[in-house]
Amino acid sequence: MERIWLKQYPPGVPADIDVTLYPSLVDLLEESFAKFRDRKAFICMDKAITYRQLDEMSTALGAYLQSKGLKKGARVALMMPNVLQYPIATAAVLRAGFAVVNVNPLYTPRELEHQLKDSGAEAIIVLENFASTVEHVIARTAVKHVIVGAMGDLLGLKGLIVNFVVRRVKKMVPAFSLPSKVAFNDALAAGRSLKLTKPTIGPDDVAFLQYTGGTTGVSKGATLLHRNIVANVLQNDAWLQPALTKPPKIEQLFIVCALPLYHIFALTACFLLGMRAGGVNLLIPNPRDMKSFIKELMKYQVNSFPAVNTLYNGLLHAEGFDKVDFSKLRISNGGGMAVQRPVAEQWSKLTGCGIAEGYGLSETAPVLTCNPATIEGFTGTIGLPLPSTYLSIRDDAGNELPIGQTGEICAKGPQVMAGYWNMPQETTLVMTEDGYFRTGDIGVMGDDGSTKIVDRKKDMILVSGFNVYPNEVEEVIATHPGVLECAVVGVQDARSNEAVKAFVVKKDPDVTAEDIIKFCHTQLTNYKVPKQIEFRTDLPKTNVGKILRRQLRDEKKQAAA
Repeated sequence: MERIWLKQYPPGVPADIDVTLYPSLVDLLEESFAKFRDRKAFICMDKAITYRQLDEMSTALGAYLQSKGLKKGARVALMMPNVLQYPIATAAVLRAGFAVVNVNPLYTPRELEHQLKDSGAEAIIVLENFASTVEHVIARTAVKHVIVGAMGDLLGLKGLIVNFVVRRVKKMVPAFSLPSKVAFNDALAAGRSLKLTKPTIGPDDVAFLQYTGGTTGVSKGATLLHRNIVANVLQNDAWLQPALTKPPKIEQLFIVCALPLYHIFALTACFLLGMRAGGVNLLIPNPRDMKSFIKELMKYQVNSFPAVNTLYNGLLHAEGFDKVDFSKLRISNGGGMAVQRPVAEQWSKLTGCGIAEGYGLSETAPVLTCNPATIEGFTGTIGLPLPSTYLSIRDDAGNELPIGQTGEICAKGPQVMAGYWNMPQETTLVMTEDGYFRTGDIGVMGDDGSTKIVDRKKDMILVSGFNVYPNEVEEVIATHPGVLECAVVGVQDARSNEAVKAFVVKKDPDVTAEDIIKFCHTQLTNYKVPKQIEFRTDLPKTNVGKILRRQLRDEKKQAAA
């Protein structure tokens, strides 16, 4: 198809990127280690590590992992928030020839067990605050090696206690009887006496398994190859150049990394893009602690600030945020969920930098489209396809629709995943015959090539940028002894864009909404737990008995109107 959007590209942005520039993500990382050795790479709670230190520590940790007998391609799970151990561990796993399995550290044992089993992970690196979750499930997984990090490991502090976003983690957990457990610093020390054997890593080797919700109720691993990640780093780098190169010159790109690194948005837009540019990432372990977050921002003059709408909005309404110096801010990227006009306008007014809204998915590494990085106003669109990216609006039969007609957004490009891990049938369902990925989002493309999302084809709920799939939540609620049947939908929420709502038919007349919510907290990560429970005597169904979620959603929309 003709790429009509190329005419709208800012000067200097190429139509295509060279996907062969780096054979693997390891080549990209090691180029930066050599090129920017004495620069700071990451800062967390006033402690910085340089590119040289990241090189040395990831080499040592990679050698240690290899000494455990893991074979090339083995999956290693990482379960930690934004702390210094994360970039070290990621680089180590990749350099050793293994694949990273990113795990939300707030997962419940049920959620973690599925991901470890499905990925076949043989090792896990976890912050000690979350080691108890690993202990609960490890016997039922293939994990044989556990590396446990502490907040104080790399900060030069002893016994540091940090209260993370999850309320149930109030203190450091005690030492657990985990098989082959070793402390992060001990693994580094042991690895320094070993030699990292450099495996041959090519573009088609697996770099990350990035798990996303499944329409069947189980989470699926998007298989991201080295070439997928390299391509998206280069695409984003090319797209941002007009903003980064305008005078005055930026000596070193400074990125605020408040989005979780286990999420594909921060992984690419903060960590890996920062590495490519020789930048420094300011790691924020708990962005919900606005007071501490703003205190950190006061210390630096930042250039890039990727975030979701809820985070931008939260900061704008936080005390003291208007005192932060944003005179050097060049880029504000909004993704993960729709950016709201009032938030974009207020952010631009306060910081002097417009929010460039983009769009992508875990399956696309993640970015497919973005507004120009130098944007000043609010467009209400997800922008233009990035270099080397093709976007097509299609009907249910896969036929391309004319400009201005509404259909499913389908995408093709070097950043699109190889498929779902060990799920060939699921992969087939999301790919068209001519190689386009079906996003499940409904949109319309304008004459200039910019696209606007108007709805979602899937039942997926978007809570503050995180996918929640109704089947998973319904599966949990249905196991409550007081529930006969249930349906879960997304409803509008001022704070998180959407919230989870459950419609429940009681089996036990005495069961309460509080009972169900409390039960869900034992099985689901906080953002998946229903905020609202509505009891019904019955639920709308098709003639074959399928519950009509869309009818429930429409009822709520009409009531709100």
